[in-house]
Amino acid sequence: MLYKFKSKADYDLFMNQGPAERILAIIGKDPGPKGIIEPADMPQAIARLEAAVAEDEKFRSERAANGETAGSAASSGSQVITLHQRAWPFLQLLKRSLEADKPIVWGV
Repeated sequence: MLYKFKSKADYDLFMNQGPAERILAIIGKDPGPKGIIEPADMPQAIARLEAAVAEDEKFRSERAANGETAGSAASSGSQVITLHQRAWPFLQLLKRSLEADKPIVWGV
């Protein structure tokens, strides 16, 4: 299932269900089939998402320093998609929507 995030300030963003629900949970939104992020909620959403990304990067760097792999995908040579990579387009959408004072709506 795909989530579609739409803002009149910028582009539409499509995300798979798992990453979309994770990001919505991080920013404090119920990852239901549809919803809205108002401009007034965006500064807190941006701060929460940036903090989660920083925490994930710290965790990954500590594991790498200890010689641990990120799982079977990393040990088999496949690329692991990080929270930073998943969150970056959403963060840009949040920041541009906040700047334009436009809400973001989503639907499944």
